Amino acid sequence: MAAPSVAVDNLNPKVVILRLLMPVLNCEYAVRGEIVIHAQRLQQQLQTQPGSLPFDEILYCNIGNPQSLGQKPVTFFREVIALCDHPCLLEKEETKSLFSADAISRATTILASIPGRATGAYSHSQGIKGLRDAIAAGIASRDGYPANADDIFLTDGASPGVHMMMQLLIRNEKDGILCPIPQYPLYSASIALHGGALVPYYLNESTGWGLEISDLKKQLEDSRLKGIDVRALVVINPGNPTGQVLAEENQRDIVKFCKNEGLVLLADEVYQENIYVDNKKFNSFKKIARSMGYNEDDLPLVSFQSVSKGYYGECGKRGGYMEITGFSAPVREQIYKVASVNLCSNITGQILASLVMNPPKAGDASYASYKAEKDGILQSLARRAKALENAFNSLEGITCNKTEGAMYLFPQLSLPQKAIDAAKAANKAPDAFYALRLLEATGIVVVPGSGFGQVPGTWHIRCTILPQEEKIPAIISRFKAFHEGFMAAYRD
Repeated sequence: MAAPSVAVDNLNPKVVILRLLMPVLNCEYAVRGEIVIHAQRLQQQLQTQPGSLPFDEILYCNIGNPQSLGQKPVTFFREVIALCDHPCLLEKEETKSLFSADAISRATTILASIPGRATGAYSHSQGIKGLRDAIAAGIASRDGYPANADDIFLTDGASPGVHMMMQLLIRNEKDGILCPIPQYPLYSASIALHGGALVPYYLNESTGWGLEISDLKKQLEDSRLKGIDVRALVVINPGNPTGQVLAEENQRDIVKFCKNEGLVLLADEVYQENIYVDNKKFNSFKKIARSMGYNEDDLPLVSFQSVSKGYYGECGKRGGYMEITGFSAPVREQIYKVASVNLCSNITGQILASLVMNPPKAGDASYASYKAEKDGILQSLARRAKALENAFNSLEGITCNKTEGAMYLFPQLSLPQKAIDAAKAANKAPDAFYALRLLEATGIVVVPGSGFGQVPGTWHIRCTILPQEEKIPAIISRFKAFHEGFMAAYRD
């Protein structure tokens, strides 16, 4: 009998290496990894054998997927999408009583920009021009500096844009990308898939996950001495999984560093609407660079945005964009060539991206209801973040920095040596061992910090703030009971 034509040992090694990626950092795609798979098995068990587990539901605190945890979509956005996808509604008189006047007007404008008003047809590979115009106008309004629709590439969420840039920048294993640690594992995975080298820089937990320019310089110099050609710097602001919001002065230092060192700045800005503290605000890196006097010719910059986060949380619609500035015309032609291979991003996601960057304004028919929905979601997220932060900090052996933005907390676990030894015996990282025990005792799904990278010898978990507000007290109660029992069981 012939051997199987496809087996793990004859797959693309760049895919297989994802399981072995950066052993020093112990990174893997844990957001959807072993613990989540086990949670799905337990969820199936609850359905087929009710009452067989010590909890009655699985609480997915592992991923930034707001609507899966009960967040309602923004009415105006969904009205416009419904009208665009079923244009004959615009011809019916009763539509005027069912849909807001500005949703009808916006849908009519959008459909006029789509050839044949066909939302089921392919578009230009960069996205529909009228929608890119709307996004550029939204960026200009946000930043106070001009934006150009030709710089916008609409994508199926932010992730394809990240992959596209890695594909362009990484030529071989000697090309490096500076990435924050902890980091969202999309970056380490993408670098591995495209055969590059991840150059880590550690965020400083003791200063609220600060980004230290001195550490960037050291990592860059060390890598260059090893023959690594560092091509780009990834910055996630607000931070994932760490929840910090960069100060403006820190951003200026980062821009100056990239300019001086000839690096592409890859700015992950998908949580730009998620700010929960009064003393910080979101500033795009493009705004910072322009305010410093840097123009198109001074700094290659790619900014990523998504409809999946913010107050909208439209993860399943797969909308997003990247804005590319500071690249020569020949390079831009190559970026367009790569985008063309994928034909185009989905049209619903394109429409949503334009709406997110151009929502209702004061005076529009939907403005009052839109603002109430937006403010309600963001204010609730801020309260949830504070409640969970306080709960973590009240427990023995847990310290948690303030969640200034994004959708996550990343508390540090100081585990007893007996627990660390038990984890080693089970062939698991200590925080993965803890997260697995938490799941089996409470049904709460978190991600071990080892899935994001962390300072060696430290252990963390990432927990989202997304479960609905009325469920937060029960989550805190379950977590507290588990943690106290765990610490007692493994006390040295």
